[in-house]
Amino acid sequence: MEQQPMAQHPEWSAEQAYVDRVVAAMRDKLAELQGTMQGVRGEIVEFRRHFWDDVTINLSTLDDLVETHFAIRQQAEVLGERERRYQQAVKTQRTLERQVSSPFFARIDFRYEGEREAEPIYIGIASFRDEREHTFLVHDWRAPISSVYYDALPGPASFRAPAGTVRGELLLKRQFVIRGGVIQAMFDAGLTIGDELLMYALSRRSDAQMHNIVATIQRQQNVVIRDDESPALLVTGAAGSGKTSAALQRAAYLLYKHRGDLDARQMLFFSPNPLFMSYISNVLPELGEDNIEQATFYDYLCARLGDEFVVEDPFDQMERLLEAGEDSRMARAVRYKASKAFADEIDRYVAGLAPKMRFHPILVEGRVIATATDVKSMFDATDPRLRLPLRVDLVKEELLHRLREFERDEALADWVQKEVDGLPDEAYRRAERMAAKRKRERPDLDEQEEARRLLGREVLRRMLRPVRRFVESLRFVDTAAMYRAWFEAAANHPPAGFEAGDWDQMCRQTLREMDEGTLWYEDATPYLYMKEQILGRAVSAPIRHVLVDEVQDYSLLQLRLIRSLFPYSRITMLGDPHQLVSPHRPGILEDDELARLFPGLTRVQFGQSYRSTRQIVLFTRGMVQGGEAIEPFDRDGTLPKLAVASSEAEQADVIARWLGEFAARGHQTKAVLTKTQAEADGLVRLLEERGVKLRRLDKRAVSLEPGVVVAPVYLAKGVEFDGVILANASRAQYHTNFERQLLYTACTRAMHELRMVSVGEPSPWILAQPQDTYERVDPAEVSSR
Repeated sequence: MEQQPMAQHPEWSAEQAYVDRVVAAMRDKLAELQGTMQGVRGEIVEFRRHFWDDVTINLSTLDDLVETHFAIRQQAEVLGERERRYQQAVKTQRTLERQVSSPFFARIDFRYEGEREAEPIYIGIASFRDEREHTFLVHDWRAPISSVYYDALPGPASFRAPAGTVRGELLLKRQFVIRGGVIQAMFDAGLTIGDELLMYALSRRSDAQMHNIVATIQRQQNVVIRDDESPALLVTGAAGSGKTSAALQRAAYLLYKHRGDLDARQMLFFSPNPLFMSYISNVLPELGEDNIEQATFYDYLCARLGDEFVVEDPFDQMERLLEAGEDSRMARAVRYKASKAFADEIDRYVAGLAPKMRFHPILVEGRVIATATDVKSMFDATDPRLRLPLRVDLVKEELLHRLREFERDEALADWVQKEVDGLPDEAYRRAERMAAKRKRERPDLDEQEEARRLLGREVLRRMLRPVRRFVESLRFVDTAAMYRAWFEAAANHPPAGFEAGDWDQMCRQTLREMDEGTLWYEDATPYLYMKEQILGRAVSAPIRHVLVDEVQDYSLLQLRLIRSLFPYSRITMLGDPHQLVSPHRPGILEDDELARLFPGLTRVQFGQSYRSTRQIVLFTRGMVQGGEAIEPFDRDGTLPKLAVASSEAEQADVIARWLGEFAARGHQTKAVLTKTQAEADGLVRLLEERGVKLRRLDKRAVSLEPGVVVAPVYLAKGVEFDGVILANASRAQYHTNFERQLLYTACTRAMHELRMVSVGEPSPWILAQPQDTYERVDPAEVSSR
């Protein structure tokens, strides 16, 4: 069935009348909520003011203590219930405030099997119920029946409900664009969400935030969103194919379906950078859900390593590699440390590590409780059949026992009593009261000595507190020394692909960095991976679902670590092999190791690209192998433009002129992308000299705002802009396979317009594209307009 515009349709006025009815009901509900919230807020304030009035504090006996405890807990529970009511009202209010201007986006008419009449079902971002008539005016897009809208053709249809499969007939599928409570457009559609509605959504200007796509979810995206069975899901697809959007809508769907059993704090989204975290932060709140937990993988590494090392930022690593080049010794070292071969080396090393375990001594104020040799002897005395983490845990218990003995035996030692002499009078009075009480229980006790002993133990407890933490956190195991030992031993045994001198130099550089208390980013994952195998993994039990974006940039070892950190969690991974901007080897998305690491892995491929115009997709898809499989959405635009400048100054003139054209066309988000941060910094100065108002983005950027931004390509991953200008798209900058993927990533950030400037000969990856897919322009003509 073709999509049919309905501007003159006789049902337009009837549908607008229904919109008016729903909007009026929503406004009434908002007014009611406002009154409810004011009342509950007043109750909370009053309750907090008089919280202790109804609680009698009595600690005289155990029974009194228990009674006091339960009285306080009861008061806290009453307060907590009222605070939850208030928060739920706030959440409902926010959802309604978003929904009231566009109460729904679709209607289906569904006749249940055995029924004579069809039931009209209106679908929106959240359900809305008529309390008086006890009927739903709007159904949540995640409700079981709403799946018919996304999946079914007019005719026989079914959907899965909690009680089983429900069958019937779909008689109508209608789509709406509603703004400010007024229908702007209305279409009847067939199998897929109508192209008119999708075109309307895609043609709008970007406002520096990702938004929900529930009105335009495509059938293949809906499969991913509603998959509640796969323990592991890998979604691959071209730039702009909706992978991240589908994943966020998937999170919203799972939170809806498992409400009461799953909450936002139990889902974790690994983002490529803090900027992207801000970019997607509006999607779930638009759907009435709390934002799920977000972090970068770097955040997790640093949190797990604590203050043991300063870990290099991944973007500093990227700059280091871009400067050194794809075939440099440094790049080969990074690829090796991310490889399965290195992971296997670590596994073999740890398997034979027991006789070579290294430990720190345990010291208190310079006094030895256990030398490193003592600790090694404790370890050697444990059962060798046990796994390393269990043996280490037994050593920990023995060391804690020694600390308790030390506290007991040293309490009256002269060096401790010197510290006792400096304690305040209140400490003495407290110890004397305790000593007197013990004297009554043991008449032969020397009361004065007992008081000094108690004070000595108090001093020692304070001294031992950091030592206990040191032991309990297993920091007495010298994992850094063992990681170092591997490189010291391996320095004379280069792996395949390394010259002996290059390998030795790489090992020495790794050791030098560790001597200075830092870890290169490529060392952080293997080091933590080894450490987890020795000490035991720190399982993050509260997290039940993990989402990993840009998974093509993760090494197999990094994914192993994620699996280790979240062994009981379901996982959704999103990636595009053509946008690999990390130095790791390509192919992780097709690797059999991925299926072994995540049993039950389901793979889904998105074939169509929606972000960019047809002209941009036809140009960019030729840059990548297999790009002919990328299907553009038929949204028309202008050809990408290429200008070849003779100097950086002329390049800046061209960019400034193009940015002016973008502004005149109403583009809200405009990006000038460079290969490196240094290049971006230099370009910022030149553009500011030409009066361009802009914002420089670097690794510290945490938000994206409308206007002009200048940033290196790798910081723009996952983000889209109305107009993109790629600076210095020259052969010198983009000629290797790795640089081709950077170039592709940069160009596919553009929604409506793409421009490129090359200082000197353009990149061969641009020149290789058919001449009818882009337009060459004279820079002199551009800068003089």
